[in-house]
Amino acid sequence: MTLLDDICDVSRTACPRIILSEGEDSRIVEAARKATLDGLARMLLVGNEGTVRSLLSGVEGADKIEIHDPNTSDKLEAYTKAYFELRKHKGVDIQKARSVMQSGLGFAAMMLRQGDADGTIGGAVATTTDTVRTALQIIGKAPDAEVVSSYFLMMLREPFSRPVVFADCGLIMQPTSEELANIAIASAQSLQALTKQEPRVAMLSFSTMGSVRADAHESINRIRTAVAMIREREPGLIVDGEIQFDAAIVPDIAEKKAPGSDLQGHANVFVFPSLSAGNIGYKIAQRLGGATALGPILQGLAHPANDLSRGCSSQDVYQMIAITGALAAAQINS
Repeated sequence: MTLLDDICDVSRTACPRIILSEGEDSRIVEAARKATLDGLARMLLVGNEGTVRSLLSGVEGADKIEIHDPNTSDKLEAYTKAYFELRKHKGVDIQKARSVMQSGLGFAAMMLRQGDADGTIGGAVATTTDTVRTALQIIGKAPDAEVVSSYFLMMLREPFSRPVVFADCGLIMQPTSEELANIAIASAQSLQALTKQEPRVAMLSFSTMGSVRADAHESINRIRTAVAMIREREPGLIVDGEIQFDAAIVPDIAEKKAPGSDLQGHANVFVFPSLSAGNIGYKIAQRLGGATALGPILQGLAHPANDLSRGCSSQDVYQMIAITGALAAAQINS
C-alpha cells in the first residue's frame, strides 16, 4: 500500500463531513462523486442547487451527496448573524455579512466553524488570497498557532522513495526567525499526523553549518536564530541548520559537510528560507524529479481547510479530500 492509500483509509474510517465550496465546477463534482463511491467522506457541495443537480444528473452516488445553496439555505440567517458578530468590530454591517455568507467560500467556512462540517476545500476557482483570507477571518487560527502557513506533502521517487514535507511554499513570503520556527514545528507535527514518521527537520540554506560567514547574507542569522528557538520550545524535536539540501538528504554528503548533524542525511521536513525558494524547490522536485506534490495544505487553522490550485484536476481534488479527511479524523479523535 502507498502512503496515499493509508491516508484514504484513515479518512474512510472516520468518514468526516467535507464541504467543497465550489460545487458548480465539474472537477469538484467528479472528485466528490469518486470520494463518495470510495467511502472517503460524506460530501457536501456548495452552489446553486439547480446547477449542481444538473452536474450530478445520472451520476452514481449522487443521492448521497448533500447540496447546500446559500441563497435558499435555512442556515443563511443564522450564519449571517454569526459572521456579523464575528466581524462587526471591523466595520462589517448585516448587509455585508449576508453577502459574504451567500458566497461559496464564506458559507462553507461558516459551516465548518459552526460544527456543521469537519473540513473544507476551495481554490479551484477562487484565488489563494481569497481562500486563505476567508479561512482566517471565519475559521480562525488554532489556539496554539502563531501563524498560518502551508506545506506540500512530497512523494519522492528513487533513490529516496519516502514522503517528505516542503514548507512554506505558498503563504509567507519572507518569514522572520519566529515565523520560521513556527513553520518548522507545525510542519513536523503535520508530517507525523499524516505519515506517523518521526520528524527530522532541516532548516535549508545555501550554507551548511557555518560554511558561509554570518554576515554574508541576512538569512543566515535568521535561520540560526530560528533553530535556537525551536530547540528551546521543542527540545525533543530533531532539527538542524543552516544546512544545504544535499547535506540534509544524502547521508554520504552529510558525513562530509555536516558530520556532527543529528539529521545524518535523513531529513524528512524541509523548511525553506523564503516563499520563492520553497515554491521553486517543490516545482523542480515535481517536474524534474518526478515527485508527486500533494498540496498546498494549510496548517495553523482551528479546523482543517485547504486550498487548491486553479489548474487542479479532479484527481488533485480527490487527493485533497483524502488529506483533509485524514486531518479532520485526527481532530475528531483528539
